Parts: sequence; structure tokens; C-alpha cells
Amino acid sequence: MRKTARLAALSVAGLLALSSLTACANDAASTAAGSGSGGGGKGEQVKIMVGGLDKVIYLPAMLTQRLGYFDAEGLNVQLLTEPAGVQAETALVAGQVQGTVGFYDHTLDLQVKGKAVESVVQFSHAPGEVEVVSAKAAGDITSPKDFKGKKLGVTGLGSSTDFLTKYLAVKNGVDVNEFTPVAVGAGPTFISALQQGAIDGGMTTDPTVATILDKKAGKILLDMRTPEGSQEALGGPYPSSSLYMQTDWVNGHKDTVQKLVNAFVKTLKWMSTHSADQIAAKMPADYSQGDKALYAEAIKSTLPMFTDDGVMPQNGPETVEKVLKAFNPNIKNAQVDLSKTYTTEFVEKAAQSAG
Repeated sequence: MRKTARLAALSVAGLLALSSLTACANDAASTAAGSGSGGGGKGEQVKIMVGGLDKVIYLPAMLTQRLGYFDAEGLNVQLLTEPAGVQAETALVAGQVQGTVGFYDHTLDLQVKGKAVESVVQFSHAPGEVEVVSAKAAGDITSPKDFKGKKLGVTGLGSSTDFLTKYLAVKNGVDVNEFTPVAVGAGPTFISALQQGAIDGGMTTDPTVATILDKKAGKILLDMRTPEGSQEALGGPYPSSSLYMQTDWVNGHKDTVQKLVNAFVKTLKWMSTHSADQIAAKMPADYSQGDKALYAEAIKSTLPMFTDDGVMPQNGPETVEKVLKAFNPNIKNAQVDLSKTYTTEFVEKAAQSAG
């Protein structure tokens, strides 16, 4: 009797554990995002997965919620979070969410894999990424030409930081097989890997960059937080942070997509007329990790990457295709239809309504 009861208890525990695992991308992440001004159960429900809610490059997602712009459009948006863009992409393709806030380059990568996904509003015209090197390795790595034999941190394998690191290597004569990408996430895990020598350098964003510099744990090798930095490193504008969605869903829910884009365009315009300190004050308190001044500085350093209208930058998709074709054999040998990787339909209407 006692054994039967124990087995039953173990069985229930196992089912609960399994349920917990399958829900981790939603429920646990939702808790992390729950500090925003949610719709309180009112309005049309939309789930959006973000490739790191506390990353400054994806700041418009939480800021839109905090400003109440989703509510104003009659939407109840649930913001979920994953540590890397590639995981956020997976959640979209699996149908767990209706949209993903992540890098535009995933739309090209998915197209050659037979998945129709498009950016509906473009947050940025630069990557917002920074290649840093550890204080110890700073003398050995003075340019991407020195990547050979090194361990370089990325948020996740197959992520946009992975894509860009490979491009910088190949562009500077280092084959992708001659260095080791290491998935270390962002924030404390990235910084710890840098300090402990698990990586020699890596690609990350603010507020991680600001913390690394503050701790004197590393130095900046390449700064792609501005259009000028993107031009120098990548040869053109590099549209990165965006809201992308499955094309079929977009075509079947145009009213909802329009409301989302309206909200995001309002936020981008708001950001363009407010200071980094004012933006930081709107964000959840824990995003500053106890240092409000450093967090505001991180936002200030990254602000140049953002558009003020959500429009895809001219020649941006071509730059992204060039970068991916340099190292990705799937894309290099494929015909990519760039016109199907983004749409300006919704941002144009958002501009008209705002005008």
C-alpha cells in the first residue's frame, strides 16, 4: 500500500516536472516580464517572445508595455523571454507565440529552411552589438584577424551574435573552423566566462557591455551600436532588432498586426524625443541591477541604433544577405527573396495615422 502510494506520488511529481519543463519558455519567462503594464486580461491577447527582455537592443518591447501603448491599441500583450534570439525564433516556429522580438537576419535563415517569416516593424539600423576582449587577452586580440585559435562567446549557437562573429572572422581571413564559438548567454554568465578565461572575447550588448567596462573585465574591440560602426564593420546598415512573425499569421490577422506596429512606432518616436535617463526611469527597477547611472549610460550608448519610424533602412536587407552568404553555406547557395523577409505595409499605415 505504502509502495503504491509512493509510486503514485513519484508519477505525479514526474508529470508536474514535465509540465514545468514544457511551460518554461512561457510561464517562467512571463513571470520575468510581468512587471510591465499588462492588459490585465482585457483586449486581444498576443504572445511575443523576446530574445532577452532586459537587453537594451530589445528595449522597445518592454518600454511599449510600460508606456501603455499596447493597452491603448486594445491589446493584451504577454511578453515572454529567452536568453538568446535563436531560442526566441524556435518558439515562433513552434507556434508557442505569435511574434518574436529578435534580429531580422533570422527571417533570411528561416526562408532557406522553408519557413515564411517576415519583419513587420524594424526597430534598428545597426546591430547594437559589441565585440569585447578580456583584459587578459587584449594584447593578443587587436582585430578579428586574431580570432584564430580563440574561444569567442556568443549568446547561443545559431544566434545573431554567432552569425556576426563568423562574418567578422571570414571577412578578416579566419575560417569558421579556426576558432571556437562558445554559448555563454548574456549578462552575468557572459561576464563570468570572460573573467574566468572560459572565453577570450565575445559579442554582447548593453547593459552587459557597460558592466564589463565598469568592472574593467575587458575592452571594446569593435563597436556596432551606431550606424557608423555598422558601416565600418559590416559595410552598410544592418537592420537587427525587429518584430518578426510568420507570414501566414500576419496575412490572417492584419488588424492585430497593425495595432502592434502602431504601438511600437509610437514607442520609437517617444524614444527619439526623450533622454536615456527618462527612458531608464520607465523600465522595471531590476533592469538597472542596482546601478541606475550605469544602466542609463548603457541606454545612451545604444540609442543610436534605433530607428524613429520602424521603417526598414535602405539597403539594409542586402547588407544582411551579404553577411550571411559569407559564411552560411545554406544561404550562400540559395536564392533569397528579400522582398518576402519584411513588409513596410504596417509602418506606412502607422505613419499615416500618426500624421
